[in-house]
Amino acid sequence: MSPDPFADFVASLQAFIAGGLNLAHSLMQPGWRQYQIIILILVAVLSWGLHHMSSNWVQSWVRSQEGWAKWQLRMIVQIKRRLGLIWFVLISGAIYLVMQNITWPSRSYLIGIFSTLAAIWVCIAFATRLVRNRPMRRLVTWALWIYATLNSLNLVDDVSVFLDSLAVTIGEFRLSALTVLTAVVAIGLLFAIARIVSQTTAATIRKNEDISPSMQVLAVKGVQITLYGIAFFVGVKSVGIDLTGLAVLSGAIGVGLGFGLQKVVSNLVSGVIILLDKSIKPGDVISLGETFGWIQTLGARYASVVTRDGKEYLIPNEDLITGQVVNWSHSDDFVRLDIYFGTAYDDDPHLVRKLAVDACQGVNRVLQGRAPVCHIVGFGDSSVDYILRFWIRDPTGGLTNIRGNVYLALWDTFKENGISIPFPQREVKMLPDSQLALHRAKRDES
Repeated sequence: MSPDPFADFVASLQAFIAGGLNLAHSLMQPGWRQYQIIILILVAVLSWGLHHMSSNWVQSWVRSQEGWAKWQLRMIVQIKRRLGLIWFVLISGAIYLVMQNITWPSRSYLIGIFSTLAAIWVCIAFATRLVRNRPMRRLVTWALWIYATLNSLNLVDDVSVFLDSLAVTIGEFRLSALTVLTAVVAIGLLFAIARIVSQTTAATIRKNEDISPSMQVLAVKGVQITLYGIAFFVGVKSVGIDLTGLAVLSGAIGVGLGFGLQKVVSNLVSGVIILLDKSIKPGDVISLGETFGWIQTLGARYASVVTRDGKEYLIPNEDLITGQVVNWSHSDDFVRLDIYFGTAYDDDPHLVRKLAVDACQGVNRVLQGRAPVCHIVGFGDSSVDYILRFWIRDPTGGLTNIRGNVYLALWDTFKENGISIPFPQREVKMLPDSQLALHRAKRDES
C-alpha cells in the first residue's frame, strides 16, 4: 500500500476525470462512440414509452385477477415501478448482442456497459426487498449500486484504498470508513437471510399442533433472537472487527441500562415467565380489572388484549404476573354464568323454576350437556328472588350478549305463562286534618 493513499486516490480521480473529458470530447466528433450514445438515448426514450404502455396493461390485468397473496401483489408493484428500466435492459442487451456479432466489439462496448449496469441495478432493486427495515434497505441499495458502478468502471481498488485511509485508531483498535460500509452491507444482507429463515421456521412451528400456543410464541422468539444475533456477530466478524475491545464498554453500558430500564427488563422477564408457565396464551379470554377481552398477541414487553368493542389494550407483562387475572379459558373453555331475577309472591315457584330452565335451554350457545339450574335465593321485599345458572363453551363470543338473550327468553316465557315480574311499590297514607295540624305544630316547636 502506498504511504499516502489519499494522494493515490486523487491521482486516480484526476486520471478518471481526464479520461471522462477525453471521452466527452470524442463523443462530440462523429464516430461509433457518438453513434452508441445516440442509440442509448433512443433506447431510453423507447423504454420510457413502453413503460407507460405496459404499466397500464399490467394494472388492468392485475385488477382482473382475484385471490392473489400479498407478496405477489407487492412483487407486481415493484415490477410495475421498474418496467422502464427492465425494457431498457432487454432492448439494449439485444442490440449489444446483435452488434457484437455483426460488427467490431469496440463499436458496442458503451452499450454493453450501460446495459450491464442497468441489469445489475434491476437485480439489486429486487434483491434488497428482502431487507424489511426501510432505512437499512435504502442504505444497502445505494451501497450495492455504488459498488456495481465503480466495479464496472474499474475504480473499486482506488476507492477502497481511499476509504480505508479514513480511519480512527484507538490503541490496537482501528476502524475505517471502508470497514463500516462493508459491515453495514454484510449485516444488512445477513439480516435479510435471517429474516427469511426465521419466517420459514416460524411458519413450520405454528403449523405443529403438538406445541401449545404459548410455547410456539416462545420458540419463534427464541429462533428470531438466535438468528439475528448470529447474523450480527458473523457480519461484524466477517469484516475483521474485533469485539474483544468492546467487552468492557458493553458491560458498563449494560449496568447503566439495567438501572435505567428496570421496568423494561421486568416486562421482558415477565413475558418469558408467561410463555413458560402457559398461564396465558394467545386466544385466551381474560379479565383484568375492567378490561375484558381475548389475548391477540403476546409480545416481548406487553400483551395485546382486544375487547368486544374493538378496543386494543396493550397490557404490560408485569401486570399480568403481579395482578389478579381472570382467565376464562385457562384449563378448558367451559364457563358458567349466573343471572338473577324475581317473580311475584302469587306465582308458583315450582312452575317458575321449570319455565326458567326451559327458556334457558332454548337459547343458542347454552350447553345442553350441562343442564341449566334455577334456585330460590331469598324472599325479597316485593319478589321471590331466583338465580339461574347455565354453561357456555365459547367465551370469545361475548358474555353480555348471551346474558341478554337469556333475559329476553325469560321475559317471553313469563309473558306467555302469566308470570309477573314485580317492581318496588310505595304506599302514600293521607292523614286526617286533626292529625295533620298536630303534626305541623310539633314540627314548628322543633
